[in-house]
Amino acid sequence: MIRGMTDTAEQGTGRDAERSAQEPLRDRRAAARRRARRTLSRAKWGNTIRERLTYLTEATAGMPGLDETADVYGNGIVTDLEERVAALLGTEAAAFFPTGTMAQQVALRCWAARTGDPTVALHALSHPEVHERHAFSQVSGLRPVRVGHGPRLPTAAEIREFAEPFGTLMLELPLRDAGFVLPAWEELTEVVEAARERDAVVHFDGARLWECTEHFGRSLEEIAALADTVYVSFYKSLDGFGGAALAGPRTLIEEAKTWRHRYGGTVFQQFPTVLSALVGLDRELPRLPEYVRHARVVAAALREGFAAAGVPWARVHPEVPHTHEFRVWLPYEPEAAAEAAVRQGEETSVMLFGNAWEAAGPGLAFTEVGIRAAGLDWTADDVRAAVRDFVDRLPDRA
Repeated sequence: MIRGMTDTAEQGTGRDAERSAQEPLRDRRAAARRRARRTLSRAKWGNTIRERLTYLTEATAGMPGLDETADVYGNGIVTDLEERVAALLGTEAAAFFPTGTMAQQVALRCWAARTGDPTVALHALSHPEVHERHAFSQVSGLRPVRVGHGPRLPTAAEIREFAEPFGTLMLELPLRDAGFVLPAWEELTEVVEAARERDAVVHFDGARLWECTEHFGRSLEEIAALADTVYVSFYKSLDGFGGAALAGPRTLIEEAKTWRHRYGGTVFQQFPTVLSALVGLDRELPRLPEYVRHARVVAAALREGFAAAGVPWARVHPEVPHTHEFRVWLPYEPEAAAEAAVRQGEETSVMLFGNAWEAAGPGLAFTEVGIRAAGLDWTADDVRAAVRDFVDRLPDRA
């Protein structure tokens, strides 16, 4: 069973109940992750407020422009970030938004007005369909339709054969809820061409676009050039405090800024978030290809480790990660896998799996693994040893 293919409302209700039941375990996991001597997946957003403030202060020491007046309603340093993103993506302009949900709603409603068609074609596992409580239809009056089948992006054939017209095709790169998967470059270009044949515009949900260059073998500018507009996030891969940017043609971005104000997204001062985004672009963006390459080493070691430990069925998906993030699937209830992961951290100060485990079907659980700076210290032997130790804590191995 692939998570995200069921009705979104029912899924959300079940997930909320599951999370409430797991709160004590979540607190233990957070405490174990903070105290652990080594953690394979460690993102800075899990740190304490003091640690986050210290990080920002130290990282921005010596940064030019700190003696300038702080931003007010999107000027100053916010404009600097927008110009930098536009330069990185090769677009005419970019606009900063407090959230990606808002940025994408604004982008798609602007395109709907220009094309005269409020229909947005997107995969059933796309972020707006799974995680945004029907925001497109409830807030922006857009009409999402699902295109494509299975845990992968839509194909060119599926776009060409889709039974009804649509004004915009939205592609999430990578498709997170399918396992952070990407198409081949040739497949992506064919999908975009198929949308153009139908007189549709193309929007990239590029929340994690920053780490796609290694898989595609193309620059950010080349990838973004395929789409009419692109959204990028500053916290998912860059360790920022939050925030997003929408990049594209100057006239559309100016219109988007008007809608940003109407949506309540023109915040009085945003310099802490913007500074953290600039730090992420300086520090994390150049390292993402290295993270992707090491994620492939870790993924192979995880597969080998579970096979050697005799786990009857275990999967790493994709087998060769497309980005620095991937999923691990195990034949256990999520509570059992989560308890083993937390106990390993508590008892050994080494945490192999620091993220939550979720149900993927009866007796089947998955977690997400992301390789960042802390994960680079883990050799394949380290990973295999940690897998053995983790498996020893699963319930039927006691």
